[in-house]
Amino acid sequence: MARDSFDPDKELSAICNQLWELDENRLVPGEDYEIDLQRYTFYSNKGERDEAKCPLFSFVHDDVFKRPTFKRFMALLDNYSTETGVSEVVTPEEIKENQCFIDAIMETKVMQQAHEVLRERGKVPPDVRGFKHALYDLWFKLYARTRGMGRAAGDSSGFEHVFVGETRGDKDVIGFHNWIQFYLEEKRGNVDYKGWIPPRSSSRKDRQADNTAQLVSLQFTWKGQVKPVGSSFIGTSPEFEMALYTVLYYIGNKGDNHLEIGRYNVNITVHKMGEKLGSSFPIALSQDP
Repeated sequence: MARDSFDPDKELSAICNQLWELDENRLVPGEDYEIDLQRYTFYSNKGERDEAKCPLFSFVHDDVFKRPTFKRFMALLDNYSTETGVSEVVTPEEIKENQCFIDAIMETKVMQQAHEVLRERGKVPPDVRGFKHALYDLWFKLYARTRGMGRAAGDSSGFEHVFVGETRGDKDVIGFHNWIQFYLEEKRGNVDYKGWIPPRSSSRKDRQADNTAQLVSLQFTWKGQVKPVGSSFIGTSPEFEMALYTVLYYIGNKGDNHLEIGRYNVNITVHKMGEKLGSSFPIALSQDP
């Protein structure tokens, strides 16, 4: 069977690689954390066969979560009703938490570089305060993901979908592309890891578990509902993922973005909901030529 061709966007790859290199809070596999991928599975399995008897994460050092951006990121994860079709209620305290998170990530080099890239292209306000407002609107302003909800109702946001995860009906998990949320929910017993999924069009040599990989496609259940495939960076900082997805929202392709980031061939998909971010997530592609 013919393999998918991989033709990366060189200009976007260069921009995204710079963000990767500037991620000073990215964790080191085997030192800051350890994962156990175990056996691989496929989308068609849909969680019915468990190829991973142990949790994905063997450990993450507690000191990691004392870092300012990690700490403020974690404060946001319990602010949502994860069921789509249920209007969110945002309290003044939650608004403040969102703002404090944006303040924290804007102190990092990777987010400052994202601002510079977008400012040079005239995509965002040139001043930091204006950019922070743009980030808030893009990631935290509510919109209706479920059809039939009134204009005033909002059951979703870019942040909730990408980083927290959502449920739809009594079967589907949608979004949920963040390793920190995965780790915390796995510790609570809400996530059951079922195995990893090989890259698209991969050969057998690509089907060897690499526990140092920082981009992995996973199958799991969350609160009893199945995510047949959910791809995530592993060990990256919240600010890197915010920077990467924000840049691609403004200057990337709507839909697929074939990139080389670090040692990975990756497709990052970007979906828009009007003027808001609907979804963004990475998918590891085969490393074969």
